[in-house]
Amino acid sequence: MSKVVLITGGSSGIGKSIGEFLFKKGFVVYGTSRNPEKVLNSIFPLVALDVRNAESIKSAVAKIIATSGRLDVVINNAGVGITGPLEEIPMEEIKNNFETNFFGPIEVMKSVLPQMREQRSGLIINITSIAAYMGLPYRSVYSASKGALELITEALRMEVKSFGIEITNVAPGDFATNIASGRYHAPVINGSAYEKVYGETLATMNEHVDAGSNPNEMAEFIYKIMQQKKPNVHYKVGAFMQKFSIVLKRALPDKVYEKMLMNHYKL
Repeated sequence: MSKVVLITGGSSGIGKSIGEFLFKKGFVVYGTSRNPEKVLNSIFPLVALDVRNAESIKSAVAKIIATSGRLDVVINNAGVGITGPLEEIPMEEIKNNFETNFFGPIEVMKSVLPQMREQRSGLIINITSIAAYMGLPYRSVYSASKGALELITEALRMEVKSFGIEITNVAPGDFATNIASGRYHAPVINGSAYEKVYGETLATMNEHVDAGSNPNEMAEFIYKIMQQKKPNVHYKVGAFMQKFSIVLKRALPDKVYEKMLMNHYKL
């Protein structure tokens, strides 16, 4: 029997690449989109789901279970970027980022756990970010929301292990997707104390995404994790130096690592 997979945010970017890869491998794949009727090129079905709306999540999960009778793998992929000096990011944008990147995945997990517990099996993969391992300048909110998801996954996987359910984090580095176009950018304000350095940092961040790895690498990595009986707590995917930056953070004194980041961002 083919395993049933749910991927939030499956209409573009990494989510779409993962969905297409798994669909071609013979999995029963359901992606999600806030407006699936507007997506005309998906090779796997998309269901309506907004991770900021609990009822939307419950309805989508119930529809998939009613159609397929089970749910084997859930990939919490939906997320949004956000940049800006913390002082200048509107509070409503900070809350929206946490609703999408943190509270949304929690609601998805709460909705699928009863089915997985009944099956005595299931795998949840939370897509976080290498940015979750460090507070990055002008990406403070993104680092915080993804870091929170990393930690809650650590705790939850211990709570559900006795039910035969596995949960893991996958932290990607920069991949060549359209994430920059959907990211909230706090505007560069003329005359702001942050105007020059934030404007330069924003341009650097966009260049990193444009030069990022092929998202198909992420799809292949997710597939490999799905073949494992006992997945690790954390995985990192991306360029060597991005992954190595996490090793350096653990090894170096805090102020030395901080200075290294400031030099990198020319602060």
